[in-house]
Amino acid sequence: MNSLPHDLYCDEIIARTDALRAVLKGADLDATVPTCPDWTLRDLAVHVGGAHRWAGEIVRTRATEEVPDERVPEFTPEGDDPAVLDAWLADGAAKTAEAMRAAGPDQEVWSWAGEKNTGFWARRMAHESIVHQADAALAAKTGYEVPPELAADTIEEWLEIVAFAQAEGDPEAAELCGGGRSIHLHATDVPEAEWLIEFGEDSFSWRRAHGKATVALRGTLTDVMLVFNRRLAPDSDRVEVLGDAELLDFWLERASFS
Repeated sequence: MNSLPHDLYCDEIIARTDALRAVLKGADLDATVPTCPDWTLRDLAVHVGGAHRWAGEIVRTRATEEVPDERVPEFTPEGDDPAVLDAWLADGAAKTAEAMRAAGPDQEVWSWAGEKNTGFWARRMAHESIVHQADAALAAKTGYEVPPELAADTIEEWLEIVAFAQAEGDPEAAELCGGGRSIHLHATDVPEAEWLIEFGEDSFSWRRAHGKATVALRGTLTDVMLVFNRRLAPDSDRVEVLGDAELLDFWLERASFS
């Protein structure tokens, strides 16, 4: 369920794509992305732009079933020219945001998740863009910032996705259980940006709360979000892990599908 306005997610698709484009300009597009080691920066950009166009086509056509890549117009850019790639990214983000704004958040469309509407895709593509912009920034060693409300929503959307995967029987997510264990996420720079993840016998639950847990992850909200999305190592000096660090690793290893 979306927790931020639909138009904000649409705006963020464009804003984060513009930020990604800024990182790519002048960068070595053949450089490996450390957080996605199978990809170069060019691969990362093509993935992001293709995801935008795919989601945009689902919304634009009011699709009731999954749309194959080959049915998505201009799913990949032509050639290796960085200028072509840049224009393709900008055009895809703009068209996708436009389609999502025109449809509104409640338009029913196909999705792979429980929520089957445009609102799901606007939020998903916004956070897809947020996280992959971080990948590019880390690869290019440039700065990275995200507004607090979006960083917090990125954490919550990922929790919802992991919970959905667990309910659908994903074998890795299914292991995120076992009563009596818990994880506390604590942003040190944003009041009330705290989450308590509690393991039940067969599943896990989460809520916004402060509480003693088996393990706590502390740091700025952006850094907590990056660790939780496996973009920053939990042993980084930018964050602090208190308690059973192996439980946090256990979570990160099993909430790894995407």
